[in-house]
Amino acid sequence: MEVSMGLWVLTIAGLAALIAVDFFIGRKPHEVSIKEAGVWTVVWITLAGLFGLGLLVFGGGQPAGEFFAGFITEKSLSVDNLFVFVLIMAKFAVPTQYQQRVLLVGVLIALVLRAVFIAAGAAILASFAWVFYLFGAFLIWTAWKLIQEARADEQDDEYEENKLLKAAERRFGVADRYHGTKLWIQQNGKRVMTPMLVVMLAIGTTDVLFALDSIPAIFGLTQDPYIVFTANAFALMGLRQLYFLIGGLLKKLVHLSYGLSVILGFIGVKLVLHALHESGVHVPEISIPVSLGVICVVLAVTTVTSLLATRKQAAHADGEDAPKESVDV
Repeated sequence: MEVSMGLWVLTIAGLAALIAVDFFIGRKPHEVSIKEAGVWTVVWITLAGLFGLGLLVFGGGQPAGEFFAGFITEKSLSVDNLFVFVLIMAKFAVPTQYQQRVLLVGVLIALVLRAVFIAAGAAILASFAWVFYLFGAFLIWTAWKLIQEARADEQDDEYEENKLLKAAERRFGVADRYHGTKLWIQQNGKRVMTPMLVVMLAIGTTDVLFALDSIPAIFGLTQDPYIVFTANAFALMGLRQLYFLIGGLLKKLVHLSYGLSVILGFIGVKLVLHALHESGVHVPEISIPVSLGVICVVLAVTTVTSLLATRKQAAHADGEDAPKESVDV
């Protein structure tokens, strides 16, 4: 799809305006209710749907299909980010009334960093077609790694700060407590970071690690930088509300890693087939409608089996606890 510089500017300005409205409404620190999170989740999903319909009307079915496939993929992969966000919030003991501000700024940092990744990925793919083989192999390896992690008996529930964050803390110092929403304060005559800024940087820079698989995944669905960027933007900007909406349900999605591994493996195979086709090898290519259907079916099956498994585990736990309680009595 041909995208003019004017459309790029208009799109970025529109996203900035939406972010500004979101920030203005939630500028006062407060605990986010389930109702508020649900309303804003619906708003962002609706906006993404309207944007996709706009692509359908003005660009045709191909760009619209690529956007919806990319958006759903990025949205499902971003849910995995929420597990790490929960660990970060717990490690830094972020007060509940400040978590909304932390997530907003952290996601903005992540969006800027992802834009850099997308620009670099688009430039590399445009110059070197063999990178499709590399991306495909990486996604298949990531899918296998996710399965191994899901089958592991022990899970590492401790968040470790990355080297960039540790270097910033050593260079500038960190205050011993939160000071409202302030990011910098004067302490003992020295300007130091507050824990609020550290958490924002932690969320923003940690997302880069997730981008290492999500960006190649969406490039496996579309090579249009405009669609890649907008799908990422809409998926990330609704992530903050999703954190408050399904934070308590994350532990019930026990099969999420399996579902994500199937999606990543599928897109990896799609990338390899596309690379072979570009190299002149006559192999079938997977269409966008098929990709969209596979992604939706995998996510639906994963959700249903996860809820059934957690319900079965809860019933089994209740059955084991009942005799013990009667003996104690």
